[in-house]
Amino acid sequence: MSATADPADKSNPAHRLGFAEGQIVQELGYDEDCDQELREGIEEVTGTELVDEDYDDVADAVLLWHREDDGDLTDSLVDALEYLADGGLVWLLTPKTGRDGHVEAHEIADAASTAGLAQTSSASLAKDWMGTRLASPKAAKTGKR
Repeated sequence: MSATADPADKSNPAHRLGFAEGQIVQELGYDEDCDQELREGIEEVTGTELVDEDYDDVADAVLLWHREDDGDLTDSLVDALEYLADGGLVWLLTPKTGRDGHVEAHEIADAASTAGLAQTSSASLAKDWMGTRLASPKAAKTGKR
């Protein structure tokens, strides 16, 4: 049995994020409380390492970890859009209800709207983290089923 997970393994929660091989994912808000399994799963799916806030080229997606005490969420979302490719997505990860740093759903909706993003879905992605998929209105329309 291999110590490395099979990239085709659908039990990897990163598959639900919609990432594809070769995509560049910029990670913002990383801290020691972030879910390592999810981070590694994203790297397995994309075949690339996550890039950090110092990355100054275009990213296909942004993974934004945000806790209640991390500052203004709208500002963080606007910052996340700086190097995001046209049609790219932001996955906002916030602590689940009852966990330290939980962000209320209405705060996420308000911040996303103010930043010019549309909330398209939410999912439990890790033991302590909830993911909210945010897209520009153009990307949100093309991604609808």
